[in-house]
Amino acid sequence: MRFELTKEFFETLQDAISVQDLVWISTNVCELHEADIAAIIDELEDDEAAYLYRLLDEDMQSEVLVELEEDVRERLLQTFSSKEIADQLENMDSDDAADLIAELPASQVEEIIGLISDTEAAEEIVDLLNYAEDTAGGMMQKEFIKARLEWPVNRAVIELRKQAEDVEKVYTIYVVDDKEKLVGFLSLKQLLFAGSDSTIADLYQNKNMISVKTGDDNEDVAKTMEKYDLVSVPVIDLQGKLVGRITIDDVVDVIKDEADKDFQMASGISEKVESSSSVFLMSRARMPWLMIGLLGGILGAQVISGFEFGISKVPALAFFIPLITAMGGNVGVQSSAIVVQSLARGNAHLGSVMKKLRKEALVALINGLILSITIYSITLIFGTPILGLVVSISLFTVIMFAAMFGTLIPLILDRYNIDPALATGPFITTLNDVLGLFIYLTIGMLLFNI
Repeated sequence: MRFELTKEFFETLQDAISVQDLVWISTNVCELHEADIAAIIDELEDDEAAYLYRLLDEDMQSEVLVELEEDVRERLLQTFSSKEIADQLENMDSDDAADLIAELPASQVEEIIGLISDTEAAEEIVDLLNYAEDTAGGMMQKEFIKARLEWPVNRAVIELRKQAEDVEKVYTIYVVDDKEKLVGFLSLKQLLFAGSDSTIADLYQNKNMISVKTGDDNEDVAKTMEKYDLVSVPVIDLQGKLVGRITIDDVVDVIKDEADKDFQMASGISEKVESSSSVFLMSRARMPWLMIGLLGGILGAQVISGFEFGISKVPALAFFIPLITAMGGNVGVQSSAIVVQSLARGNAHLGSVMKKLRKEALVALINGLILSITIYSITLIFGTPILGLVVSISLFTVIMFAAMFGTLIPLILDRYNIDPALATGPFITTLNDVLGLFIYLTIGMLLFNI
């Protein structure tokens, strides 16, 4: 049954914590899924969160710790000694342990590593810390199941049982040679139905084997797993040796983080911020794009001032300035959003730049004609035919230009390895505002013979 954190439940829990009602907490909280417990702790005060967390058993503590919001986890860990943190790391998958310890102060990391009693686990964590966070090596976990080519089935079953003690979820058995190089994979079903006289070499498959390298970008890993519908993917080093695996839960986190980053960037926020971030950080993240918007506003004002004489002759031209700038910005963002989405899915190779431009031009042509005819009809009611002509022609032209810029800019940014999500935010809107104003007022001056 899906748990829902209600106001009534939360208030009852706080009362139970205040009077240390261990029976109620154990019955109603400690038996929940780790993700639900994490969601509860995220909402508690720091002292309440620490109290509830310490009531959980060791395995649950480690699982909940991974699920917590980063800022909540940071505050919670500050209440722990280095030895307590080391004990928590031993109960985690290697990738989660490496991610957690990477968040700690560098001065504390060495001490905690030295306090981990499981030497092999400590070595795995240290090894993972050597990889950049945004690479396959930084995402992978060291816990996986592998079998050697020469093993007979009976020995393989015994060896795999030993390995499985440290692996929470077994998706695939990876097959390696005597040099630890990945050569193929084996399903559990094949192993279970194999004859006792068979060897792994008789059973394994190497056709269409998908793997990633330690240096591959995490976004590329996510695209690979999405494309081939994988729940896990093996990670190899430059020599082809099997060094880890990446599971679907880690890829979901990458996809979510990238979506959050792109959404914030498209909204004009240049750094990763949370609702709990400091006022200074939130201000700093927003300021660059606000400055660009300010610069765009100044440029727009300069454009208008350049046509001041013409506007004074035909004041009605000023009435439609907001319409022109708004429509140009909307069309530009729509066009760029489609292209950015295509680039994010890795589909940019499916068509040339010219093909995308032609398609967007056709869409803009249809929309521009419909909207121009509509605004011309409306303008006739409130103004003169020539004013209607100015507004309709300007609107059509602005829509065409905005669609082209909205298509080209993200492609150009992607070509130079700049996040194309920039094109869906204030950047494209500001550019189209200035360009739209210039087009509109220029056409107005020409048709009114000013």
